[in-house]
Amino acid sequence: MLNNLTLKKKIRTFSVSPENLAGERGCGGMAKEGTASYASRELGQGWKVNPYIVIAADERCDLANITGQGAIKHFWITDNSKAGRQLILRIYFDGAKNPSVEVPLSDFFANADYLEYRQISSLPICVNPKRGLNCYFEMPYFKSFRFELENRGVASCHVYYQIDCEEKEIPEQSLYFHAQFRRVNPLPYMQNYVILDNVRGNGQYVGTYMHWGVKSNGWWGEGEIKFFIDGDTDFPSICGTGTEDYFCGAYNFDVGGKYTEFTTPYSGLSKVRATDETYRAQRYFNMYRWHVTDPIYFEENLKVTIQALGWRSEGRYLPLQDDISSVAYWYSDNLDDEYPELPDANALEIV
Repeated sequence: MLNNLTLKKKIRTFSVSPENLAGERGCGGMAKEGTASYASRELGQGWKVNPYIVIAADERCDLANITGQGAIKHFWITDNSKAGRQLILRIYFDGAKNPSVEVPLSDFFANADYLEYRQISSLPICVNPKRGLNCYFEMPYFKSFRFELENRGVASCHVYYQIDCEEKEIPEQSLYFHAQFRRVNPLPYMQNYVILDNVRGNGQYVGTYMHWGVKSNGWWGEGEIKFFIDGDTDFPSICGTGTEDYFCGAYNFDVGGKYTEFTTPYSGLSKVRATDETYRAQRYFNMYRWHVTDPIYFEENLKVTIQALGWRSEGRYLPLQDDISSVAYWYSDNLDDEYPELPDANALEIV
């Protein structure tokens, strides 16, 4: 990537934020009145007059609504609340009726539980002190894009954000970015957890985030992840060897008898709301795995599942009934996929 910095390009860089809601050239910081009018009252225009927006309870607000052709290169966002999953991020491309991204804000950034923030230092997603949420997945668009944030919480919140974009001609074969959220609590006995299904078109799968609430004692990650590609039926084309193996760890993430947290460019693990004892119930885990250098390609359709599997007596597997959430990230040429209905506020809550 560094050598790309040496080439001439015909690109206009622009940024959408509360200080420049339309991303217009030479129009940043022009507000004379705004959310920080009181703080800037002695300094006036140009002195951080409108650095954030206020989203009321039960309100939907457009963070950006841009026409043209180009790509989103990065966006940063944070808020002053503990709303967590009650803030819903939606992203629409090229006037599509359905969002390509519909995910609770915290889960999109692989940090479902705002009560226990965890730093993430990966390539496409970074979560930096204190809850600075950053996304580096490139998101091309041919005609337009729209960012929407819904506040399902009981109180208003202050939202700071910046969406960094490039206005440019993009290749005809460019794919649209997608992210989809799911949760099952509890998982029915002997039922596989579905991470993604009913995805049509030509594309590539690029990442998984899982928030796993363990409800039984013992190790919980024996289950296999399975990718059903282009018409696979009973058996998948790709079948993993275990949950921790898929997330690029091994042997229960156990070092010295303890779960060991890590954050790397392509994978990571953190534990939240944890007991003091390893392999005890009522423990939550964040896990991410980015297929940046090893995308999973599909030409027609894709389904992704994972088993919840632990151990019972006499060395026998135990199908688990855990609280499992996920975000699937992929690119495809299709904007017509219909996502499962997002759970309501109570069904999203982590208790």
